Amino acid sequence: MEFEEYVSARGQELVRLGFTVSGDYQRAEDLAQIALMQAFRSWRKVRKADDPHHYVRRILINEYLSMTRRRSFTESPAAEIDVERTVPDHAAEVANSDALWRALAELSARERVVLVLRYYQDLDDHTIAEVLGIKPSSVRATVSRALATLRKTRQSHHV
Repeated sequence: MEFEEYVSARGQELVRLGFTVSGDYQRAEDLAQIALMQAFRSWRKVRKADDPHHYVRRILINEYLSMTRRRSFTESPAAEIDVERTVPDHAAEVANSDALWRALAELSARERVVLVLRYYQDLDDHTIAEVLGIKPSSVRATVSRALATLRKTRQSHHV
């Protein structure tokens, strides 16, 4: 597969992944662009990988995690959601989406990434561990902590 074919086939998927982990469309575009630039520089190596998309996805996730560790990185939930980019204009869906984004904002970057890879990308523990360079048991522990935090957040908002 040539690089241009890869970008056509998977570029928008990378932007969606970036948005899901970061919660910010501009940052998602930046993450996808950085991942694609890095992949382009070493495309011969990337395309020889068993799964080139896995390789590029890992670049994007690593860049996001690096970005969250930098001092200049600050994530603050927007007062309003750009409804055109996230969900159709239905009040209940917007309210649920807003609640979800606020809850996800309370998670650490790693917890958020693990949940996105598990539930949005539908990856198993072993694959998530490979992407993040951790053990599968660490993936399971991180999922457990993240879900506990989300449950606690949900309960505090419904009390």
